[in-house]
Amino acid sequence: MGDIESTCSKIKENETAKKLAEDLGIDNPLMVSDQGPAPKAGDVGVVKSVNTSPKKGQRKTPVEAGVIKLAGDFGVEDDAHAGDWHRQVSFLAEESIQVARDHGLDVGDGAFAENITTQGINVKGMPLGTLLQVGTAKVEVSQIGKVCHTRCAIYYLAGDCIFPREGIFGWVVEPGEVRVGDEVRVLELGAGEVHRALSDKPL
Repeated sequence: MGDIESTCSKIKENETAKKLAEDLGIDNPLMVSDQGPAPKAGDVGVVKSVNTSPKKGQRKTPVEAGVIKLAGDFGVEDDAHAGDWHRQVSFLAEESIQVARDHGLDVGDGAFAENITTQGINVKGMPLGTLLQVGTAKVEVSQIGKVCHTRCAIYYLAGDCIFPREGIFGWVVEPGEVRVGDEVRVLELGAGEVHRALSDKPL
């Protein structure tokens, strides 16, 4: 389907397509992935891709070296979303991205601006406060999904976007490196409490 951003500029001019997308609404999702049973302590998945971007508001690109560094209570080094807030690292399952492909989107790792693309583990079902071992780092789940105040290019192309419901965010409890092929392991399921101050934007 080609580049999403360039295609979107054409589709946004089509008011019929835009109206249809708005009518569908975020509460009537077209894209829902099956990531398996509810997560539990000891579950293990794998890091499929690590992705960064120098600016906010754009898709992330898989890191050529296949490794990122997570700075303690800060986030991914050299990524625009790192900072003094609770959404330091973002995760999305490959299973979610595949659903988007099944809906005709030409998307790959990082297209939804996730830092870490996972596979084989139910990230969307993880409660707040879940502690993950990701490579040599530890990350606590601090937010489930997000509110999209403006419709992204993917939404206008497909009438839905999967990240607001199935993406998750975390803050870096212990620094370390994350490489493609590393394990993503649930160390402890959360009880709905985030052990860090929350902020709407990086300070």
